[in-house]
Amino acid sequence: MSASDHADLFTAIDALRRPLAELLRAHRPDCLVSDSIFPWTADAALALGIPRLVFHGPGAFPLCVHRSLELHNPHAGVSSDSEPFAVEGLPDRIQMTRSEISPIFFYPDFLRSITEAEEKSFGIVVNTFYELEPAYAELYRKPPGPRAWFVGPVSLSDKDEADRGGRAHPAHSRWLSWLDSRAENSVVYVCFGSLCEFSGEQLREIALGLAASGYPFFWVVKEKGDVAGEDWLPEGLEERGVVVRGWAPQVVVLNHAAVGGFVTHCGWNSTLEGVAAGVPMVTWPLSYEQFVNEKFLTEVVEMGVRVRRGGSGGSGVVRGEEVAAALAAVMGGGEEAERRRRRAREYAAASRAAVEEGGSSYQDIGRLVAELAAARAARRGETGQ
Repeated sequence: MSASDHADLFTAIDALRRPLAELLRAHRPDCLVSDSIFPWTADAALALGIPRLVFHGPGAFPLCVHRSLELHNPHAGVSSDSEPFAVEGLPDRIQMTRSEISPIFFYPDFLRSITEAEEKSFGIVVNTFYELEPAYAELYRKPPGPRAWFVGPVSLSDKDEADRGGRAHPAHSRWLSWLDSRAENSVVYVCFGSLCEFSGEQLREIALGLAASGYPFFWVVKEKGDVAGEDWLPEGLEERGVVVRGWAPQVVVLNHAAVGGFVTHCGWNSTLEGVAAGVPMVTWPLSYEQFVNEKFLTEVVEMGVRVRRGGSGGSGVVRGEEVAAALAAVMGGGEEAERRRRRAREYAAASRAAVEEGGSSYQDIGRLVAELAAARAARRGETGQ
């Protein structure tokens, strides 16, 4: 996203102020949950005496990393985008480069407005579960940190596995039939989210890497401009797998027994969906907090392998041999690969337990609802309603 695109985004975000204020006045909800990038919703909620909850896209680990970067500004002292620096105050030794920092850190005024809005809010809801990142959950909530409730993985909120994904698709049955025909843990699922933009050259290198790996694959390719043609797709490749142009039900695919690896851009939703499915990942971050999420997968929970072992950046074309090597590390044999798969299975089991009755996320949701109910009762007592 270019600087002009960011400016347009901020303008569009600000344009929502008046219609939201009118909506709140008309309906007087008991609570407002808003994304962190809408900081002005804190004042809108305060003006009407409504508690505001902040929703953060990332989990506790990236939130702790971002808070450290905001407080200590370690990247200001490095001489180049590729020079590593340590992130201070974390339970693990984490290094980053300036090229791996989310673009929001280059908009300090906007970042400050988000922080100030959080301080005015009732608390934070986070799509994660305690057992996945306990040290960072504790660190994030440690005073003077905010009140926070860990309520995920939200991808497990739908108990009907056949319906997960939220949308019917004409090819749904065909895709599932193809997956049903494959051996357990044999298929590579490849998807880079809805915002990624790859050149035809990069798409061809991904295709060559998939071909060289020898594994059957389920590859979701965003339909856009230079992808409209098929010059990037080697002849005969689709005989080895499925190429979906547009959208596919990611949660359904990830939870199929045939899927044994996930090539991902490391957006937090995809990261947590992969964790909940118990699938080891090939990490390929592109922007925003995705480089931080990659470090979580590869260095903290250790269920991911970098597609580019150098780690930082995102510049330059990743070659097919790099893709094939990362796939072999995730899908192949050996002690490290088996350890990664074992950890993935353990985290998947923990994620399911977290959302069941008595689990950590189940209890956090209960505590949140109780606190909101108490706040409502207090407000009504103050106003005599």
